[in-house]
Amino acid sequence: MGKYTVAIVRYERPLESVRRAVDLCKGLAHLPHKAKVFIKPNIVFWTRTTPFPKWGVVTTSRVVEDMVILLKEREVEEITIAEGITTFDPQDRETPAHAFESLGYPILRERYGIKTLNVFERPFKKVELGAGVVLNFNPDILESDFVVNLPVLKTHAQTIVSLGIKNLKGLIDVASRKKCHSPDTVKDLNYMVARLANKLPPSFTLLDGIYTTERGPFFEGRLRRSNLLIASSDIFSADKVGAKVLGYEPSQVPYLVHAAQDFKRPLDLSDVDVIGEEIESVASFHEYAFPYTEDGMLPRPLEKLGIKGLSYPQYDSTICTYCSGFTTVMLMAIANAWKGKPWDEVEILTGKRMKPTPGKKKTILLGKCMVQANKNSKDIQEAIEVKGCPPSLQDALNALKQAGIDANPAFFEKMDMAAGSFMKRFEGKPEFEESFYKVV
Repeated sequence: MGKYTVAIVRYERPLESVRRAVDLCKGLAHLPHKAKVFIKPNIVFWTRTTPFPKWGVVTTSRVVEDMVILLKEREVEEITIAEGITTFDPQDRETPAHAFESLGYPILRERYGIKTLNVFERPFKKVELGAGVVLNFNPDILESDFVVNLPVLKTHAQTIVSLGIKNLKGLIDVASRKKCHSPDTVKDLNYMVARLANKLPPSFTLLDGIYTTERGPFFEGRLRRSNLLIASSDIFSADKVGAKVLGYEPSQVPYLVHAAQDFKRPLDLSDVDVIGEEIESVASFHEYAFPYTEDGMLPRPLEKLGIKGLSYPQYDSTICTYCSGFTTVMLMAIANAWKGKPWDEVEILTGKRMKPTPGKKKTILLGKCMVQANKNSKDIQEAIEVKGCPPSLQDALNALKQAGIDANPAFFEKMDMAAGSFMKRFEGKPEFEESFYKVV
């Protein structure tokens, strides 16, 4: 069997750079005639209340439109852009609609006749992905003729990188997303993610690296202008090369290790031809983990503030997106509440595996899973349970206050607004252009 081709192209100009990436790897050569095509961008976060940093977080509208144009040139008539945006309220339909509108998808509909689909407005189908993994997938994409997968080139705090295979997590329902963050030390998040592409129709993957993210998948990390496109008709090869460009050997990425075993493929690039730019000329190391103290018990920024009497252990792969959304707000509220007086040995636990530390006086158990895992623990002096899946913002605020942390309610009442505060980092930096997320 011949090698798989991956193209690396520097982004220089609209349409032509994407066209070059597609042509170099012959990414649409196996596109069926009159195909029903689904485009899967990455819209990992959205808020209707404030502008927030999209660079390296959300797939650029520029790349989405360029791909639509290339498909229309090949006489594709039925194109659907589909995504399952994570929202704090899983029943929220207004935020995904606002995202599609803000990103210019209605203009694409008028201009090219494309459709848009919020996968949460459609039923899901139970799909066996092999190795004991059963998840509920959006059937429209699985039953399509061809998928154009448009993830962002980014690192990820839980999976090291988030590329083509990981982007497919946006096609499963809420229950399946939570299931992926299993406490099982074998069938964990990486084990689950590795199987997401197993039933994918013929596809083309284009990693949008016009902007990249360090310590993603959200905007709290470092966002960069990288001007890169990585393309392949083989999703696993695209991910292997993407990992290398971000500074990681595929063997360092657990979900790629599982995928290699599943696909019966080598982990190195011995079965891949890289054309266009050389990996060495474009690679740039992107950290994936947020900095914590050596014992992993407190984020470095809180340590630098001098905070004492508080432990907020480093997250693990078992905390799902719906509880991890609390993390930024909780940490901002805690930092704001610090007045220099040590708190009374408070510990905040998250995810599904964490265990309380003997000697702590107050233990906040954040989320239904943490409450259930430790409800009978003898190592807890005072348990402060924040139930719910996901828990309510008011309950989280009340828990901090019960623990003696006088947090400002505004952080919880206007949780979406917190994302806007990160925009200040990009003031006066012309390389971060909003125009990449518009259709004109």
